[in-house]
Amino acid sequence: MPKQKKSTKAFHSTPLLDQLESGPWPSFVTGLKRLAHENNMMVDLLGQLEHSYKTRLGYWKGGTVSVFGYGGGIIPRFSEVAAMFPESKEFHTLRVQPPAGNHYTTKLLRQLSGSWSKWGSGLIAFHGQTGNIMFIGATTENTQHFFDDINEYGFDLGGAGPCVRTAMSCVGAARCEQSCTNEIRIHRTLVNNFIDDMHRPALPYKFKFKVSGCPNDCMNSIQRADFAVIGTWRD
Repeated sequence: MPKQKKSTKAFHSTPLLDQLESGPWPSFVTGLKRLAHENNMMVDLLGQLEHSYKTRLGYWKGGTVSVFGYGGGIIPRFSEVAAMFPESKEFHTLRVQPPAGNHYTTKLLRQLSGSWSKWGSGLIAFHGQTGNIMFIGATTENTQHFFDDINEYGFDLGGAGPCVRTAMSCVGAARCEQSCTNEIRIHRTLVNNFIDDMHRPALPYKFKFKVSGCPNDCMNSIQRADFAVIGTWRD
C-alpha cells in the first residue's frame, strides 16, 4: 500500500453541503470530506459542488481522454470553473471491468484501493450501474499511470461510448442454489470474444450483455441489457 497522503489545501466554506449531513441517513458529503483530508483534488471538488448548489448550475464539460491503444473506457470531465477550483480542473472517471460474478479477494481489493489512492482521488464506486468498478477523479496524466498499474495485476478498462459495454454476471453457482447454468463461463466467453469492440468504439450505439443464472434475474438483464442471458431448468 502506498503511503497515506495528506491534504495541504484549506477547506472551502460549504454551508449548503453541510445541510446534507444533518439528517438521520448517511451522507455522501461526509465521505467526500473524509477523502478531502487526504487529497487536495477532493477539497476543490467540494468547493465546486458547493458553488453548483449555490448557483444551481453544473460546471462539468466532456472531452476526449484515453490510454494508449484504447478508444474508450474513460469518461472525461473538465471543469468550467477551473480558475476557482484548480485542483479539480480535471476529474475523469475510469471504468474497470469486474471479475465474472464479482468475485474478489481481499488482496485484490487492497491493490485496487492502493493504486487509486496513489494515482486518483480515492473515490470508488463498487459497482456503477454499468457493472464497472468506477474510479472517479483522475487527471489526464494519471489515467495512463493508473491503467498501467492495475493492468500489471490483471485488470482492464471497460466500455464507454458507442461500443459493446462491460458484461455483468451474477454470483451464480458459487454461492446460489438457484443457478441453472454456468454464468461465469458465459461471461468470460462474451468478454473474450468482444473485447476489441469494447475498447475501440465503432458502433452506432452502445450494446449491453448481462448474464443471470436463473429466472430470478438478479442482474436485471431483461430490463437493462440488449442481449439478456437467463438460465432456466431443462425438462
